[in-house]
Amino acid sequence: MTDTELAERVRERYAAAARAVTSGSAGCCGSGATPDHGGATQDRGTAVDCCGDGWSGPGLYSGDERGELPEAAVLASLGCGNPTAVADLGEGETVLDLGSGGGIDVLLSARRVGPTGRAIGVDFTDEMLELARRNAAGAENVEFVKGSIEDLPLPDRSVDVVISNCVINLSVDKPAVFRELARVLRPGGRLGVSDVVAEDRLSPADRASRGDHAGCIAGALSVGEYREQLMEAGLADVEIILSHPVADGMHSAIIKAARPS
Repeated sequence: MTDTELAERVRERYAAAARAVTSGSAGCCGSGATPDHGGATQDRGTAVDCCGDGWSGPGLYSGDERGELPEAAVLASLGCGNPTAVADLGEGETVLDLGSGGGIDVLLSARRVGPTGRAIGVDFTDEMLELARRNAAGAENVEFVKGSIEDLPLPDRSVDVVISNCVINLSVDKPAVFRELARVLRPGGRLGVSDVVAEDRLSPADRASRGDHAGCIAGALSVGEYREQLMEAGLADVEIILSHPVADGMHSAIIKAARPS
C-alpha cells in the first residue's frame, strides 16, 4: 500500500468506530457489532475490550475515571494505555492530545488542569471529532480541532504537555510527528504518551507479520527507533517503559520525554 492508502485505511477504521459508538456499540467492536460482541460486556462498570484481548480499550482506565465521563467517550476508547495517569498534569497547564478520538483523554486532562487550564484534541476523522464535541458539551476548557498529527494546526511553543494514546504508531511519517510535537511544546514542556513498540530484535517484516497497520501493530517503531527519532527531533530525557504485552515481541509502552528549557 502507498502511504496515502494506509492513511485512508486508518481514517476509515476510526470513522467506523465512531459510527459504532453512535449506534450504541463499543468502538473496539467495529461497526455493526453489539456491545456484548464476543461475550464481552461493554457497560461502564466493566468496559471490557472486545477486540484487543485486554491490551487496549476502556478497561485500561479505572472505574472512577470511567464513571466521570459520558458513556460514549468510554465506549470510543481504543488506546493501549492511560497517558493521563503518567503525564503528571498540573493546574493551569495547556495539554494537547494527538489523535484524540472520542475525547476520553482530553476530558480527563481538562479535569486535571482545571478551569485555568486548557485541553486540546487534534484528530483527522470527522466522525470522531463530531462524537468528541458531543461528549465535551458544556466543558469550557476543552477544544477539538481537525488536523493531522504530522502538521499540527497550533502555534509554536503553545502547549505545556503533549499526550497521545496508541496513535503515533499509526502515522506514516513519524519523524514529522516528532518534529511537530517538539515545535508546539514550550521550552521545558514534556511528552507523556502510550504507544505500541516492538523489541529491537524485530524487523519491520516481523512486525507486519504480527498484525496490520490500522490495528496498531505493523507500523510500530522499535524501542531503539523510538528513542532515536525523539532525540533527533530535539527532545531529551527520553524514557520508554514497557507496560504490557500486545503480541510476540511487541508491547504497550509509556514514553516520556521533554523539550530542553
